[in-house]
Amino acid sequence: MKALFAQFPAVAVTGARQAGKTGLVRHVFPELGYVSLDFPAIAAQAEQNPDGFFRERGLPLIIDEVQYAPSLFRYLKAMIDADRKPGRLLITGSQIFPLMEGISESLAGRCGALTVMNLSAAELRSFQGEGIFDEAAFLFKGGYPELHARPELDPHFWYGAYLMTYLERDVRNILNVGSLRDFDRFLRAVAARTGQILSYSDLARDVGITPNTAKKWISVLQASGQVFLLEPYFRNVGKRLVKSPKLYLCDTGLAAFLMGFESWQAVERHTAVGALWETHVVMEVVKAFAARGRSIPLWFWRTARGEEVDLIIERDGRFTAIECKYAEVVDESGMKGLRAFAGDYGRQSLQAGYIASRTIRPYPLADGITAIPGSSIASYL
Repeated sequence: MKALFAQFPAVAVTGARQAGKTGLVRHVFPELGYVSLDFPAIAAQAEQNPDGFFRERGLPLIIDEVQYAPSLFRYLKAMIDADRKPGRLLITGSQIFPLMEGISESLAGRCGALTVMNLSAAELRSFQGEGIFDEAAFLFKGGYPELHARPELDPHFWYGAYLMTYLERDVRNILNVGSLRDFDRFLRAVAARTGQILSYSDLARDVGITPNTAKKWISVLQASGQVFLLEPYFRNVGKRLVKSPKLYLCDTGLAAFLMGFESWQAVERHTAVGALWETHVVMEVVKAFAARGRSIPLWFWRTARGEEVDLIIERDGRFTAIECKYAEVVDESGMKGLRAFAGDYGRQSLQAGYIASRTIRPYPLADGITAIPGSSIASYL
């Protein structure tokens, strides 16, 4: 963030509501002035009298939730063009699509961008020090910072309030949804599909909406940082490959809440445990690269015959292949997909093959594959 602020006149920090954007930017830049457009009167002032808005507050300035003053972007463009000095504005937003749309239309080439995601297991481990990391508690609670800063909070009540705020503030503002009750039902159907191939027609049928509406609503969840779509890797090697994306909720705690679980023990007794573990591992990887400010190609691989690798990372023409298994001990069946991928694309192209499991320590398996602790996967990237 500091590197971007030293390079660009403005920096945009995006991420889901309550992901910790405001706390982070104010911690990194305590010397900067701060204003939030979450208050309608202040947002109106920013849009109707931007000269007075900035004259009153000065620069450099942090503007929080800037998406509530969309017409301000045109003024920012003119202001920055008049003085391209780096480090003038730091803007944040929970509604990623409107914010990035404003940047692309008015601030292209003038504004750096950074995504802040929920806390990862790796981050919490580093805060915790030498104590034993409670993996089950993290999976059930999720990565929203307030739930960890205030351990007395009940995740069930917190997520209920979060969902109400999200539906009322973000969904209404991004999309003209006819019924928030329909969208709530849609969101719960999406959570039940985390870690699965996305079929808009199946999702639409189960919720009672059209496939086009399902596609539009998925884009809303993406725009507000709630879901991540993992695209398939389908370089032609003579096999029929799956070409639809996989869907992941960005937070396992929110997913567990939406699926109706009231404890991790209940999750472990359910068939959804594997999908939630896969969601956890994939999002640990996504968070790790986001924290480094890196854009690395991520895919999954699945053939029509059912051969699959949950996550493929490509760097410098070589692959890291990761399979997710909610098990403490991995058997031969857990390596099937990794072996199939290596057989198709050549072992020399495979930089590393991992099975992200519940093991406490890494240990080698056959064919150069290693079983690793899933919650520590960031340290292997």
